[in-house]
Amino acid sequence: MKVLQHISQSPTGLAVLVDPDKADLSHLERLARYAADGHISHFLVGGSLMFSDALAKTVDFLKQASDVPVTLFPGNPSQIYSGADAILLLSLISGRNADLLIGRHVEAAPALRSSGLEIIPTGYMLIDGGTSTTVSYISNTTPIPAHKPEIAAATAMAGEMLGLRCLYLEAGSGARQPVPTEILRAVSASVKIPIIVGGGLRDAETAFEKCKAGADMIVIGTAVEQHPQLIPEMAAAIREGNAVKAH
Repeated sequence: MKVLQHISQSPTGLAVLVDPDKADLSHLERLARYAADGHISHFLVGGSLMFSDALAKTVDFLKQASDVPVTLFPGNPSQIYSGADAILLLSLISGRNADLLIGRHVEAAPALRSSGLEIIPTGYMLIDGGTSTTVSYISNTTPIPAHKPEIAAATAMAGEMLGLRCLYLEAGSGARQPVPTEILRAVSASVKIPIIVGGGLRDAETAFEKCKAGADMIVIGTAVEQHPQLIPEMAAAIREGNAVKAH
């Protein structure tokens, strides 16, 4: 099954975002065990900055040690590796930086065409999480205000109308607050394409809330680096949320 098909047709899943510059072998081994136990449905691999050549090694380890899909979450055009299953081709539709709407994509297009990866055109929407984040600084864009669900919904609709196949709502790594549930509900009610939500998710209760509000995939990263025991807790909360939605 293709990765996008898996996301769109399966119950809400828990994905772990792995930064190759921060993931040591013991952390990767722990993540693989959680995946084997059914707590992790996807791995995303990438980062805003990349100071090492660990991308390929990280992808290869996760592919060999687990059966869950490994998708690239690139911070720049150099983060392309054909050993992964897919890549989120991110277009920053919440900002007005043309380089991140189309410019970087032009640079990456030849390598992507020859990579053999499943390419998932993804509308990347940065939502204000209460503090300046790496992605906001690097992208040189202003997030969508957290109290403006109508702007988020209209942005999501425009992305869908432009042919994007997926949306990624992000508060940013280390955000004080996750994507507001009101914004997630508004976006979910406005589009039919899958919605991925990440940034600032630190507890099972929030994961349950985002699952019920319409997320098709919930992504955790920084919190897991510090507290890996959150993975089974959040996975259980998402399963509970899926059960509630089913009824």
